[in-house]
Amino acid sequence: MGTKMKINLKKTVLLIALLTAAFLLGRGIAYVRYEKIDESAIPASGSVSSENWGLGFGQEGSQPTGNASVDELKKYDAHYVGDNTEKVIYLTFDAGYENGNTQPILDALKKHSVPATFFVVGHYLESAPELVKQMVADGHFVGNHTYHHLDMSSIASKESFEKEMQDVENLFKEITGTELAHFYRPPQGKYNTNNLKMAQELGYHTFFWSLAYVDWYQDKQPTREEAFKKLVGRIHPGAIVLLHSTSQTNGEILDELLTRWEEMGYTFRTLEDFAKTSE
Repeated sequence: MGTKMKINLKKTVLLIALLTAAFLLGRGIAYVRYEKIDESAIPASGSVSSENWGLGFGQEGSQPTGNASVDELKKYDAHYVGDNTEKVIYLTFDAGYENGNTQPILDALKKHSVPATFFVVGHYLESAPELVKQMVADGHFVGNHTYHHLDMSSIASKESFEKEMQDVENLFKEITGTELAHFYRPPQGKYNTNNLKMAQELGYHTFFWSLAYVDWYQDKQPTREEAFKKLVGRIHPGAIVLLHSTSQTNGEILDELLTRWEEMGYTFRTLEDFAKTSE
């Protein structure tokens, strides 16, 4: 084979390789664009097809809209807000790990005789069993935040979903000698209809939230002013409030926050009360 033919052959092979790469890259870009379009098409209200819980706030003091309606969620014993005619707050905490802030939270709750629900993961149960016992002794409910805090919307197997839930139930009972409250909060608010059905079949009520704020970054905690602006300014009748027990700000302000809410005429009820009235 001549030198010229060898060069032409090399050019042909290179050209084919470049065209193939361009084709695959084009498909990849198209796939990414499709995924982005699909995510941005999440409806603002009325459907449970969304996989990320979100809220839209209107006038101060009014209930927000969720990206699924109250009635649609209720089909699956799922909830995010209560009665809009009563100044009632349902206070909840997500507890992923312990860093010294749960005790002042429990102290403030006890001082005000306010009941709360703590949604715990496996790590919290393993590392802070004495605080879990105190939650129970103080009259609070402990709910299920799954054992490993996974993206549960990615779990299609009922067996895998059930194991994440039951492992929390079993360890909680081993620690406290009591049954875990059948209240479920999807980690990061990620869910789909199938998840809600599976939780319902396991006897759970799923609880999202109607008020929360960015309180989980340890190296970027909100100031007291920022916290009060969001938590006082956006409080509303029937609020299911989500706070993180890992937040130093929450530990420091909760006593005053409860006082402010009380001065606004709010009272506090449990998720058990909520579940009973929703039936």
